[in-house]
Amino acid sequence: MSHYDDKVMGLVARPDYQPMTLKALARRFQIGPDEYAAFRAAVRDLVRRGRLDVNKDKTLVKASEKGAIIGTFRRSAKGFGFVRPKGTANGRLADIFIPPDAGLDASTGDEVAVQITKRPHTPGYNLQGRVVRVLERASGLFVGTYFERGGAGYVKVDGTTFHEPIYVGDPGAKGAKRGDKVAFEMVRYPSPDQEGEGVITEILGPRGKPGVDTLAVIRAFNLPDKFDDEVLQEAREQAKKFDEKDIGDRLDLRDVLTVTIDPATARDFDDAITLARDERGYWHLGVHIADVGHFVRAGSALDRSARKRGNSVYLPDRVLPMLPEILSNSLASLQQGHTRYTVSALLEFNPEGIRTDRRFARSVIKVDHRFTYEEAYEAMMNPDRPIEGLSPALRTLLNQMLELAMILRRRRFERGALELNMPEVEIELGDKGEVIGAHLAKDDESHQVIEEFMLAANEAVAEYLTEKKVLFLRRGHADPEPAKLREFADFARSLGYPIERPQSRFELQRILRETADKPERYAIHYGLLRSLKQATYTPEREGHYALASVDYCHFTSPIRRYPDLQVHRQLKTLLTGHKPKADPDELAALGEHCSRAERRAEAAERELIKIKLLTHLEGRLGEVFPAVIIGVEDFGFFAQLVELPVEGLVHVTSLADDYYYLEPETYTLVGRRSGRRYRLGDRLDVRVARVDVDRRELDLVLPDHDVEVGPPPR
Repeated sequence: MSHYDDKVMGLVARPDYQPMTLKALARRFQIGPDEYAAFRAAVRDLVRRGRLDVNKDKTLVKASEKGAIIGTFRRSAKGFGFVRPKGTANGRLADIFIPPDAGLDASTGDEVAVQITKRPHTPGYNLQGRVVRVLERASGLFVGTYFERGGAGYVKVDGTTFHEPIYVGDPGAKGAKRGDKVAFEMVRYPSPDQEGEGVITEILGPRGKPGVDTLAVIRAFNLPDKFDDEVLQEAREQAKKFDEKDIGDRLDLRDVLTVTIDPATARDFDDAITLARDERGYWHLGVHIADVGHFVRAGSALDRSARKRGNSVYLPDRVLPMLPEILSNSLASLQQGHTRYTVSALLEFNPEGIRTDRRFARSVIKVDHRFTYEEAYEAMMNPDRPIEGLSPALRTLLNQMLELAMILRRRRFERGALELNMPEVEIELGDKGEVIGAHLAKDDESHQVIEEFMLAANEAVAEYLTEKKVLFLRRGHADPEPAKLREFADFARSLGYPIERPQSRFELQRILRETADKPERYAIHYGLLRSLKQATYTPEREGHYALASVDYCHFTSPIRRYPDLQVHRQLKTLLTGHKPKADPDELAALGEHCSRAERRAEAAERELIKIKLLTHLEGRLGEVFPAVIIGVEDFGFFAQLVELPVEGLVHVTSLADDYYYLEPETYTLVGRRSGRRYRLGDRLDVRVARVDVDRRELDLVLPDHDVEVGPPPR
């Protein structure tokens, strides 16, 4: 992919874009004579790939403007597929059904153009269409298990992207052995008319060997796991230059009591906190963020590498950092007892938690004490209990942090912020990477303290940059579509929770609060989540709906998020008395890239967690677990185990006591004779019937249904 692609597509996708010719586009991007040939080739390639169309007057437009629906394709194991149109929420009813012979050679994750061929006459059913063009491949690299058949080598691709194995040449290609996990490059995509063909690029190791599952996910998601020599050398040079005695004109805060609160396993410490209260009762909060930009200069090899990665990726047993560890875990990390360069947000609040002043500074700090969340929580919840090593000053600081954070938290909810209780899965691993337990992440007061202070700093920075009319990368969360909120209100009403004004965030707050400790909690929170749009990085001032914030950005994690680094650069330029510059099209393209990188990282983490949990469940076939229904379709319902948070399918064919049909408006499967109902959010017991790790499938049955239990066929 050319580096011009994001620029061009970012421009033509803008609502105010006026179609331009190739030469006009070149002038728009200030393409010089020595760059024009490469630019022209890149634009022609976009046309060839179907991402751009050429009008009769030779102006260029985005392909979607010619009537086709653009979306993301996913193929099922049975050959048919679905396309989720761009810009739609997470509801499956928005998907377009693609019959087995209408998908061309599209594979899961590809961006495709679709024409509608059939519209449903009955509510609750999908549109039907055909893929007319594959616009962009999600990846040409795939991972699977190698085997041999008929004197040839094949790979059974992980997941359900491809139903049939892919031919990879003669037996033993690249030294592959039966049962090895391999990565391969697809050279011919399978279709109804032809067999797929690929070339093995890497032997990852025997299936089931510790670490191979992690490496397989890294390759499948095309995650960078190594740094180029040039990047490492530049990081080492920055390390040699760093002198903690040279603080220059930075604000010296080393004598101010400073703490960090982080997970026990953390090594990259982005943020530190100071807090004091004056004689008026006013709070003086300091949020001090690692000055990554001091070490990572714009346009340098370090910067290009970080920009390409977009973020650090936190897998269950491995971290893929955005920056080399000499920076992320050392020089830039706010380690206890070390002088570190920071960018500080110094915020003043009155006793009611209203911000009355703010200023920002290039600073230098020295962390006095590093707390884990568990340590901070114990001290905050037991203010009178003696704790070894905890000085009176530190105890006072923690108590004050808790007091201010709860004031800020209350004010945030008073203005209409929403908080969905959808905790992430955290798994516990043994020495060989095997699962020994799993739980949902905690959201106790120690976490809330840091959350509130980070939110306050992010908002203050965004407001300041907005007032100064600076273009920067915002964290946007657009308002939900009214129709989606009405659908959610209908669903909540079916569960016994009426909502009169679904567009009122205070009504939504009320429902979330009322169901917080009820059996319907998961259904309500998950249902609302499906009604909301995804948060993205964008230069547009669209606000942040969930936070009820007009101006918001990410400023507090530049070690692990590139958008934060971009915000730091704009802020630091202002602090030196200069007006920061930014190209709106380049910034929009950067926002799209970072949003994609974020979604990729989240998907990879979810995938590996699922693999490890399914591997664990292979040894627990037939066991019964409590579960909650998290999705309902006409073919069955998806249930998530409570003890080991992984989801599986209870297929409708296993419900042999009745004929069940889908009631889409209430997300319920209903027994035609008995009236028995299985509804989103219901709690029930399920039995593990079948596990297929390679296909990422878990089949569940109800304990009182007589269904054969066993491993998948090999």
